[in-house]
Amino acid sequence: MPRRRGPYDGPVSSSSRSQMWRLAAAVTALAIVTFACLDWLGLTNAAAVATIYLMVVLVVAATSRLVTAVATSVLAAAALNFYFLPPVGTFSIAEPQNWIALVAFLAVSVVASHLSAQARARADEAIGRRDELARLFDLSRDVLLITDSRDALPVLARAVGRRFDLGFVAIAMPRDREWDIHEAGAPSLIPDRRELDTAFAAASATIDFDARSRTYAGHRVAQVDGREVRLVPLRVGTKPIGLLAVSGRAVEAGTLDTLAGLAAIAIERAQLLAERQQGEMARQSDQLKSALLASISHDLRTPLTAIRVAAGNVDAPELTPAERAEQREVILAEVERLTRLFENLLEMARIDAGALERSARWTHPSEIVSAARTQVEHILAGHDVVVRLEPDEPVRLDPRLTAAALAHLLENAAQYTPAGSAIDVHAQTDPDGFRIAVRDHGAGLDAADLPHLFERFYRGANATGRTSGTGMGLGIVRGLMDAAGGRVWAENAPGGGAMFTLVVPAETRVAAEQPSGV
Repeated sequence: MPRRRGPYDGPVSSSSRSQMWRLAAAVTALAIVTFACLDWLGLTNAAAVATIYLMVVLVVAATSRLVTAVATSVLAAAALNFYFLPPVGTFSIAEPQNWIALVAFLAVSVVASHLSAQARARADEAIGRRDELARLFDLSRDVLLITDSRDALPVLARAVGRRFDLGFVAIAMPRDREWDIHEAGAPSLIPDRRELDTAFAAASATIDFDARSRTYAGHRVAQVDGREVRLVPLRVGTKPIGLLAVSGRAVEAGTLDTLAGLAAIAIERAQLLAERQQGEMARQSDQLKSALLASISHDLRTPLTAIRVAAGNVDAPELTPAERAEQREVILAEVERLTRLFENLLEMARIDAGALERSARWTHPSEIVSAARTQVEHILAGHDVVVRLEPDEPVRLDPRLTAAALAHLLENAAQYTPAGSAIDVHAQTDPDGFRIAVRDHGAGLDAADLPHLFERFYRGANATGRTSGTGMGLGIVRGLMDAAGGRVWAENAPGGGAMFTLVVPAETRVAAEQPSGV
């Protein structure tokens, strides 16, 4: 039985040269054994010499192909006849029993060579199947790592080609009477559309299983630029969903069927992941809409009620001028609160639309802090804001996005801390950029809230029972930082209270004036 070429065998010419070298080594071994028996050992017993020759033949059969082993057997029989069977020095045989011995030796040598070659072929086949299983296992792991449905097919084609050492791989999926083809490898060997249509139609026919080749019906072979391309149906259950085209090294038909089945599972999994992602996005969108409506309806109803009541009280004759002024302050405060709510909605809409653009310029940290305090001045009225700048040197960044993010942090600190408590603002420049930390002296952050603080409309445990706040502020901060190329995080400050930190990439005057190459 001829040896099957394994997946890592070289070209046929290299294999032939290897067998020629093995035959030369076998001839050399026979010559050495003959010389040793005649001159060193002085053996003339044909049976003893035949046993030594047989050992050489078995070694050659265990390490070489059948044809090399048979050639060695014939040469050993010829040497045995010429040097050890009378009349010595000729290829003739005088005694009939010597003919029987020679034929028996040759038969034993050939049979042993054949059995050894069969054993090696079985071993090579087992190794080949083991390698194919290992490749399929590695490919299955690659499939599990494919999570992006948009690039699933190109990534899958590259994984198949890489794991099975194929020169060309293509995954063809029918799309509205056309073919959506994703290929890997060069040169491109895509069959024409008629060939693909024919192969797909054959795959849609009745499924028959060939037990000999361990394949299902639908395999086809196409010729593209003089090269053979094998087309294998991709099936989910019994339904064909596309075609797998491969070219390169020889792969068993049964392995190709298994490979196509694994690729079909990968495609179906990618589609299910995409559908699941769309469903999750739709669910989150519905949740956001419900949360937005509930939050806005609550936050609109409270200030509108206060404005209506205060507006009615302004003209009440029993109120003193001071009380009328207080009612007017209530109206202005609630109008400011409504204005802030609509500004938050607009900022969130711009973040969702990707309409926030970074525009860097030189500015002082004190200007950023001042602009942020101005935006939420009314909310900070009951708090002492302590600002520390180290130092107040110009930095180059987007002051608009940074000030807006800081304003939301100040507003959050004012809402979730007792009236009259201090709010600390610490701004500095470090190797990471421009850093601003906002610390309050409230109850701090609950550990369960930390992973969700910057989610939209999320309100933590400390927000329970409060009459204001939509939960949009920290989500907007994260969106502003994404647009500015920075980051934000929250933690509990040493000694109590919550601390929120912004880091924005920034350039300092010292770095800008430093000579290049330094």
